Amino acid sequence: MAGMIIPDLDQKVILITGASTGIGAAVARGFTAQGALVGLHYNSSEEPARAVADDITRAGGTVFLVAGDVAKPEVAKAVVEKTAAHFGRLDGLINNAGSLLKRVPIADSDPEHDQLVTDLNAHSIVWACRAAVPFLRKNGGMIINTTSIAARHGGGGGSVLYAAAKGYVSTFTRGFAKEVVKDKIRVNAVSPGVIRTPFHDRFSSAEQMRTMEGAVPMGRAGTPEECVGTYLYLASESLSGYVTGQVIEVNGGQLML
Repeated sequence: MAGMIIPDLDQKVILITGASTGIGAAVARGFTAQGALVGLHYNSSEEPARAVADDITRAGGTVFLVAGDVAKPEVAKAVVEKTAAHFGRLDGLINNAGSLLKRVPIADSDPEHDQLVTDLNAHSIVWACRAAVPFLRKNGGMIINTTSIAARHGGGGGSVLYAAAKGYVSTFTRGFAKEVVKDKIRVNAVSPGVIRTPFHDRFSSAEQMRTMEGAVPMGRAGTPEECVGTYLYLASESLSGYVTGQVIEVNGGQLML
């Protein structure tokens, strides 16, 4: 992204949930490099979040750290409101928080696990969007949700609940876009494929990664940085002002519509 300038992102206030590692951290760096003022959300990964914030600050960017478990509705609302209060407004929301939690077949799951996966990966999007709308209505704005290629193919072993939750996110994105378009709020989603992040370090074995990468026409996993441009495009009114309700795939050709 070096040398690329998107003028209409300069000084825009953007909250990014789940921004301590992986795609979220890369997106936070990408937006602050464009002059955006970023609310960098994290939950349990405080040390990595502070490291990302320090990198951004050293590079001349502006970042506000905000913590909380967005799998709880009152916390998701508070994260949005704290960011808007800190900067005095909110221009965009990027819902990136999510996790598989653990690989478990449906037959071996339990209601508690079902609820945790659904709340974190699906309901948190609803709660954050609901909290953000009053702020975004003031001057218009954008929302970008992170879904997954798993929403289309059902996920790998032990990840059906996660995949189903991401399917929820994709459908919610399309429907919610219709509800708020009259408020000059655009809602889109990015659907990453196999991306080398701490997600796969934690949940995927070396053999599973080889199998997944073998299904990618480009022959490799992507990097978090290779996802950033899509988020920047969808956030920019000048680049994507007539784009809403879309789910953009970033997957090395693994899924072609």
